[in-house]
Amino acid sequence: MTKKTNIEIPLLGDGRTEGAVIRLDQIKRDFQVGEETVHALRNVSFAINEGEFVTIMGTSGSGKSTLLNTLGCLDTPTAGEYYLDGVSVRKMGKNDRATLRNRKIGFVFQSYNLLPKTTAIENVELPLMYNPSYSASARKQKAIESLIAVGLGDRLQHKSNQMSGGQMQRVAIARALVNDPAVILADEATGNLDTRTSYEILVLFQRLHAEGRTIIFVTHNPEIAQYSSRNILLKDGRVVSDTVNNAIQSAAEELARLPREND
Repeated sequence: MTKKTNIEIPLLGDGRTEGAVIRLDQIKRDFQVGEETVHALRNVSFAINEGEFVTIMGTSGSGKSTLLNTLGCLDTPTAGEYYLDGVSVRKMGKNDRATLRNRKIGFVFQSYNLLPKTTAIENVELPLMYNPSYSASARKQKAIESLIAVGLGDRLQHKSNQMSGGQMQRVAIARALVNDPAVILADEATGNLDTRTSYEILVLFQRLHAEGRTIIFVTHNPEIAQYSSRNILLKDGRVVSDTVNNAIQSAAEELARLPREND
């Protein structure tokens, strides 16, 4: 798994930060819109331990997208501290933050964000292009291993226009895995998929969770929370609930109950 830094992370007192991969401490994010200040995030604090599968939910305007950008090191807080795998992010320069993002976070987007005229292997190799410790042959081998891990061993040379939506999302998940990140950050990862394909992707995420991966799944769909181990709900820029799911549903069982197209 990922190598931890030597930075000591003090406990927040909730007992979960001892093995924290993610820690937010009193995060605020303000935006100036004309003469008005918009408080997108208001004193957001939580920690996510290694191996958790967390859904983050909220309606439009809840601060969900701003929180996603903060967690993904795409934006910096106005105040507060954010630690990613033990590293303080807020005071980092742009280049250092980009390097940290590339090494520590695997992104999965609603719209896949694949390069259209390149093969599955070439798409999955992309994050390793910025890692000088990988040779060209090592990059290719790692990409192949990631694609096999998500069930696409027979689609290695296929391009995006030769794949279904579910297959493209699996390529995106393989790309997120290839750098062995500390966190997989999924943004509405089933939003563009039909019901059956959505459950197929949830089955994959549950398998990755069972293998010890840390997953943060940002979504507006409350049904997704049934399949994660914990759910954080945002409203008006604040965390209004943070609950552990003691009755995780099996996406595989739900998938098996769905009728097939020819039934």
